[in-house]
Amino acid sequence: MSWFVAVLVTLFSLPAGPSVYRWPVISPRVVRHFDPPPQPWLAGHRGADLAVDPAAVISSAGPGIVLFAGTIAGRGVVSVAHANGLRTTYEPVTADVEIGDQVAAGDPLGTIEIGHPGCPEPVCLHWGLRRGDVYLDPLALLGLGRVRLLPLEGRQQGR
Repeated sequence: MSWFVAVLVTLFSLPAGPSVYRWPVISPRVVRHFDPPPQPWLAGHRGADLAVDPAAVISSAGPGIVLFAGTIAGRGVVSVAHANGLRTTYEPVTADVEIGDQVAAGDPLGTIEIGHPGCPEPVCLHWGLRRGDVYLDPLALLGLGRVRLLPLEGRQQGR
């Protein structure tokens, strides 16, 4: 299965109907959308950047178990495992949770840290979503993800 087909299958298998997921911050403003690379090993933006207040409390987008709460490359990161193999990530965050903590949608994970590289705003939360090794648009959890149609591999235009 090609990388593109795997992304489509995963995207369309996200939970449908009333969502158990919510925004990880109050009054979010998306300032940079999910922009996956054409190949998984290339550069891209594998999440959504949300402009937030400098003292924002970051909450779990859905019910799950904290898989990671610590520092990676000098930035605080929290990762939560959810049903159906989904995993959300939040950075930069000073964690108030520990690995193994069970959280509900809206439970606080920590507070925002200043300085997310590449974000056009002074204070940003990078919110990510994965299923296995496939990165997905976290806005899809809220029914807000953008669908982009790409050409099939090996097909000539007009056929």
